[in-house]
Amino acid sequence: MTVAPVAERIPVLLYHAVTDDPPGWIARFTVSPKVFGEQLAAIADSGRTAVTATQLVDGLAGRAVLPDRPVVITIDDGFADLPAFTAPALADRGLTATAYLTTGALGPTPAPDNLLPPAPMMTLRQASEVRACGLEVGAHTITHPQLDTLRPATVRRELSEPKAVLEDALGCPVPAFAYPHGYSSPRVRRLVREAGYTSATAVRNALSSVRDEPYRIARLMLTNTDTAADVARWMAGEGAPVAPHPEGAKTVGWRWYRRARTTLSGPTFAG
Repeated sequence: MTVAPVAERIPVLLYHAVTDDPPGWIARFTVSPKVFGEQLAAIADSGRTAVTATQLVDGLAGRAVLPDRPVVITIDDGFADLPAFTAPALADRGLTATAYLTTGALGPTPAPDNLLPPAPMMTLRQASEVRACGLEVGAHTITHPQLDTLRPATVRRELSEPKAVLEDALGCPVPAFAYPHGYSSPRVRRLVREAGYTSATAVRNALSSVRDEPYRIARLMLTNTDTAADVARWMAGEGAPVAPHPEGAKTVGWRWYRRARTTLSGPTFAG
């Protein structure tokens, strides 16, 4: 039996909240339930097969067999809509996804050092409800910092503690990680690997590919202006650049600026 080659271009979508009433600070990166349903229909109509982030990297590494036209749906942070609406909506369509949870932001009482602004959040206990809908649960740090601005010891804590907390809550391994704000660096990516994760997603606003980096997977971040037609174009492998591509001078310079700002003022939410 001949296995079909995996499509060269792989859309990895990044959602945050799905609600009609988001807090102002996340409104730009929020999709309404109506539009979300239309976008899921576009994914289903595309003929692509949804896989988790772990299934994607395992398939590209030869540890598993991928469908010939995969798509990865990811959801960051852990807003209250995730267990209440978003995960069940995915399950109703037979779509899996990877949900990355910021453990220090989860309710009922966020951690004192949590950097995410106030918003309705799910609880840690509800992580099992998300998993019961067929989603993979991954880690997204404790406090949602800009990891590439922190000292190695602090980065290690932000990586190891949420992994342990989620594994204890779920009773299963948590090998998937997402960088807050999409920010990473070669050192941070090395520490992610050393912490026991097998993949990490960035942002980059590009299509992923069979040559993408497993610890810097490109994602396309959904905003409140993106339509089902935009998603359909991405499903066709169009409408965005293709990863991998090297970091530009502006990206490196912006990192050094943010590091200097963190040294002077401490960790902040990038906003």
